[in-house]
Amino acid sequence: MKSLNKSSCLGIVATPFILFSILIGSGDNPTPTPSPTATSTPSVQATPQPTIEPTVKPKKRGEALRALAKLPIKGRAPKTGYSREMFASDWDYSNGCDTRNRILRRDLASYQYRSGSSCIIETGVLEDPFTGQVIAFQRGIRTSLDVQIDHVVSLSDAWQKGAQQLPAYDRFMIYNDPLNLLAVWGPANSQKSDSDAASWLPPNKSFRCSFIARQIAVKVKYELWVTQAEHDAMARVLASCPKKRLPD
Repeated sequence: MKSLNKSSCLGIVATPFILFSILIGSGDNPTPTPSPTATSTPSVQATPQPTIEPTVKPKKRGEALRALAKLPIKGRAPKTGYSREMFASDWDYSNGCDTRNRILRRDLASYQYRSGSSCIIETGVLEDPFTGQVIAFQRGIRTSLDVQIDHVVSLSDAWQKGAQQLPAYDRFMIYNDPLNLLAVWGPANSQKSDSDAASWLPPNKSFRCSFIARQIAVKVKYELWVTQAEHDAMARVLASCPKKRLPD
């Protein structure tokens, strides 16, 4: 068996050392771990909201307009059989006083009783609703007619629009009901006569809404009707005061 020479022995010894160095060196320089790729998140845009318009509430019609809308519309009936006596022969007298003096007491801006009376109005001052004039009232044969008591819905108009079908008591009430009565200047009352709203309105424009509202209230109370022309005239007046209430 041949003996190993010197160089062969060195090769045998060097081989493990080289392997060890390789192993040690591989620990010093590990294989780099790849960095995670950043994932881009898509931006979230706000969903546009619809524009909300404010709710516009319809204007409420006033009491007078609502009542007018409910009045029957018919043609004028014949005037056959009409007379004032079909309603009443005179003013009602109750509680020690007649209707005329009670209305004067209500409507005059100031008044004085006749001496010794708690009913009869002797003098007073009227602020006439029909014309806006100030009228001095003095009871007397020639002067009492300066201030008259008007039937807001005239008796003739009421007769031709349903009153002729009413019981006698209801017609008596139309004649004496304070709702249907106003103290007014005599000449203006004569001018109005038995006209309805289609053919006559107070010259005092500031009073027209109240005048029409009172006519409507009377027609509602006694179940009378209006003609188409009358209805339209009333509606035109109330267009300037749509929230007008009915008088009590």
